[in-house]
Amino acid sequence: MARALGTTLAVYGAAALAEIAGCFAFWAWIRLGRSAWWVLPGLASLCLFAWLLTRADADFAGRAYAAYGGVYIAASLLWLWLVEGARPDRWDAAGALVCLAGAALILAGPRGG
Repeated sequence: MARALGTTLAVYGAAALAEIAGCFAFWAWIRLGRSAWWVLPGLASLCLFAWLLTRADADFAGRAYAAYGGVYIAASLLWLWLVEGARPDRWDAAGALVCLAGAALILAGPRGG
């Protein structure tokens, strides 16, 4: 169980990076005035994101996506800080912790059969 959870979290981390990078490529093109060529690696990154989510250890897609949401939120705040240079504030951090706690409940909560 712990190994599967660790693998799933690694997959979620990689998926978050791929999704955020893909979306940022569109942001750079439309909002930052970069070349439309930014869209091509962005699309590839978004395809990688979708493929990576299929690698998550979950019985149902909806549960995998729901748990991923918490990881995505935390990863987005890291992107904000490390790539965009805007340090998250305490409310960002508190919100991310709440979301990660929710993701942990979804992933590791006991399931009745």
